[in-house]
Amino acid sequence: MDRLIRGASTLGHELVTLEPGRPWPMGASCEGDGVNFAVFSEHASQVELCLFGSDGHAELARVPLPVRSGDVWHGRLPGARPGLVYGFRVHGPWRPERGHRFNPNKLLLDPWAREIVSPPGGFDWQAPHFGADREHPQHMDPQDNGRQALKARVVHESFDWQGDRAPATPLVDTVIYELHLRGFSKRLPGVPEALQGTYAGLASDAAIAHLKRLGVTAVSLLPVQQILDEQRLVDMGLVNYWGYNTIGYFCPDPRYAASARPRDEFRAMVRRLHEAGLEVLLDVVYNHTPEGDERGPTLSWRGFDNACWYRLQHGQRDRFENWSGCGNTVDIRHPRVLQMVLDSLRYWVQEMHVDGFRFDLAPVLGRGDGGFERDGAFFTAVQQDPVLQRVKLIAEPWDIGPGGWQVGQFPRGWLEWNDRFRDTTRAFWLGSDCTRGELALRLAGSSDLFQPRRRSPAESVNYVVSHDGFTLTDLVSYDLRHNEANLEDNRDGHGHNLSWNCGWEGPTGDPEVNALRARLKRALLATVLLAQGTPMLAAGDELGHSQGGNNNPYCQDNPITWINWPRADQSLIEFTAHVLALRRRLLPLGLRWYTGLPDRDGDVDLAWLRRTGEEMTPEHWNNRMSRILGAWIGLPGRGGAPLLLMVNGRDADAHFKLPPGDWVAELDTTRPDGRSSWRRTGAKADDCYDLRGRSLALLRDARADTDLEGSAP
Repeated sequence: MDRLIRGASTLGHELVTLEPGRPWPMGASCEGDGVNFAVFSEHASQVELCLFGSDGHAELARVPLPVRSGDVWHGRLPGARPGLVYGFRVHGPWRPERGHRFNPNKLLLDPWAREIVSPPGGFDWQAPHFGADREHPQHMDPQDNGRQALKARVVHESFDWQGDRAPATPLVDTVIYELHLRGFSKRLPGVPEALQGTYAGLASDAAIAHLKRLGVTAVSLLPVQQILDEQRLVDMGLVNYWGYNTIGYFCPDPRYAASARPRDEFRAMVRRLHEAGLEVLLDVVYNHTPEGDERGPTLSWRGFDNACWYRLQHGQRDRFENWSGCGNTVDIRHPRVLQMVLDSLRYWVQEMHVDGFRFDLAPVLGRGDGGFERDGAFFTAVQQDPVLQRVKLIAEPWDIGPGGWQVGQFPRGWLEWNDRFRDTTRAFWLGSDCTRGELALRLAGSSDLFQPRRRSPAESVNYVVSHDGFTLTDLVSYDLRHNEANLEDNRDGHGHNLSWNCGWEGPTGDPEVNALRARLKRALLATVLLAQGTPMLAAGDELGHSQGGNNNPYCQDNPITWINWPRADQSLIEFTAHVLALRRRLLPLGLRWYTGLPDRDGDVDLAWLRRTGEEMTPEHWNNRMSRILGAWIGLPGRGGAPLLLMVNGRDADAHFKLPPGDWVAELDTTRPDGRSSWRRTGAKADDCYDLRGRSLALLRDARADTDLEGSAP
């Protein structure tokens, strides 16, 4: 028994001893007839493993991890099995002025935990979870929080995937549908009540039928990694509905599970969505943790090694850099912190079969010592990783740190949310300051942002609405935010929304106002779905969901955010499905960057036109008095025929002179379903299309149809 060294404690009537084990993998891992534990701390003097009963209430044993290999502390508990509940206590210096906040009175959650055990009655913010004395923050708090702390449970990873295969949808065919897992199916007819708002609810026949009816290819889920509601929200009787406050980076949140096995229910959901040809993308939050600033609790990372896990202010290491707006910023420059992020991402790909990630406040991941670095350690590691290089990676390309807006600056292969597309599209259609030139840039892949970096047009994620802000219906119904339900005196949320209420604030029975709002919604949707890039829809926009003017409902888990399926606008759903079908069939603006230059035959691939049919010249681009623009597309992505895209952002109708051709209308947004029977054969020099105010139309030259028929055998 010589190998059972440096640590013994009593568990019941048995002697608990640890073998040396090994320093990998991190966290708790089952190994035959035992469990290996490995945790990271660079500055600790001792790490103790604490064992609990199955309910996580009573601490039954406490034993030091016997071996330190570099900065990893490890030990193996022979005979242990899945189901074991555990936590850690870490000893080290209490020197906040140097960044060290070790407090062995606080039980710590394993950063690599696969399942989290909450105390009976749930997490209690009134318990002594704060490492520092609340009245004297430079002093260590001596109270023990072991009974009330979050703990980890050892799990055995096994699931019958039944031959599951990822859809691997090509980027050019990808259409993203951003949804909140609870809000999407909470009121969806056809979903059994017990499954509404759950993983199983999203995997239901009713949910999949709607997604397939629309024609989207990927669901992007707001955070489903396990979260912790902030104390401020709990004290106000609210919750963190959106979920941007992750406590368990390897744990599907049990609040979305209809069963007692969240991991298996999540996997079954992925398997079912894959069967339907739908990819699953996760919104992930690796920029901050729930431990907040220097006044926050000690739950996990802070207690293991505060100076390594977080970015601290230069010359004032008792204070935290706050580039997330949530009190702290994870320091991904540290190799072990980077390892945790990569381990977590690989876990969700390999064990949970997800198809990609959207990274919240992604510039944090690329911040080196001197600011954002597109070739930083994180991006380099992902690029060469054999698991992660095959999935879709999407950046929210801004944070609140210095130089935080980084749209277009991420590495090649990454997709980025394009807020320039959002703001320009809103401004053009809803009457804010905007030129035709600005809209043309956004329609053609935002070449000013992406082309100089040799990025592809598809790397621009085009959207006009996301979870953050007004819904599409509210965008054309409210000039002002109405966030009173958030209990912050309507001070939270965006104040600059580029919205327009069409003459009346909120719901109205005025048929003219409602008709204008409906027309604008169709024009906005068509712009997003037909533009060059990867389109993203926010769930509910295709059916007219409203949040009552609340543009920041992050804390509203109620009918404000639950999609109002009983009042769904079926004609708007049909319109959206029609436009997406056109995108699949025609891919109007194609795959590559356009030059606009004539080839050897004098033909151009793209020409921007005035309503007179003449090409735009420099003085026309910046004319803020006109909002009429046409795009003659000579080399569309599919369909083999020239296309003519026309937009009219004015109130008044206009006559748009047609180029020569046999033109057929594929889309007219003045019509509720977008379909039109308009056709003009052999257009003459003075032939025009009646382009209604606040509308978009897409025409196809049908002469290619005749050519194809003539060449048939």
